[in-house]
Amino acid sequence: MGRVEGKVALVTGAASGLGRASAAMLLREGAKVCLTDIDAAGGADAAAGLGDGATFVEHDVTEPDSWTSAVAQAVARFGGLNILVNSAGIALTKTVEETTLEEWRAVHAVDLDGVFLGCKTAIRAIADSGGGSIVNISSISGIIASHNLAAYNSAKAGVRLLTKSVALHCAREGYGIRCNSVHPSFIDTPMLAGLTARYGRDEGLAKLGRQIPLGHVGEPDDVAHAVLYLASDESKFMTGAELIIDGGISAM
Repeated sequence: MGRVEGKVALVTGAASGLGRASAAMLLREGAKVCLTDIDAAGGADAAAGLGDGATFVEHDVTEPDSWTSAVAQAVARFGGLNILVNSAGIALTKTVEETTLEEWRAVHAVDLDGVFLGCKTAIRAIADSGGGSIVNISSISGIIASHNLAAYNSAKAGVRLLTKSVALHCAREGYGIRCNSVHPSFIDTPMLAGLTARYGRDEGLAKLGRQIPLGHVGEPDDVAHAVLYLASDESKFMTGAELIIDGGISAM
């Protein structure tokens, strides 16, 4: 317990899925957490369930002014900022020919532009708080491609290289800020809702599990544990790197 005791975290996409699990994990380990999401009702519910150490801010990660406000509110509420977890994301299952320009831009706006804006906006607040850690949720789809994930592959691959650039910049400037990315494969979150609705929950998860060497999809806490490690001082000599949590897919 207490692996991030005394630290302040801002977690995007925290109304559900990996963001919600990461926020809960960080709070259990001693952090104060500002949960943000475009889903105001879901985000408020998530924060209320975590107790006094959590607060919620409605936040559109694609908008610069919304980022400025979210960071300012986290700092005002908890007195600083040490950890940023860029978890907000959307998926699109379409080939390059099927994807419209509007869809391409929408996926990149959330999955890549949102991470860029988060890093850009939070760096100064984290540096002013004595340093800390940025954790960007990418995907195994940012490392290996699929025929029907054109926009998602592109955006998540962009997060991987952006993370490295941010890490090198912060190291060069002496900010005391590390930046790493996390690359999950199939995790049991609402992002799989389309598949589970089509095949039924049990069969949908089993279908995905058959693609994974370990034989099953992951749980949100499998990723949240990685976020906790990267957010904590245990990873103090780790920056510009990626943690792959994919059940062995990338080993094939």
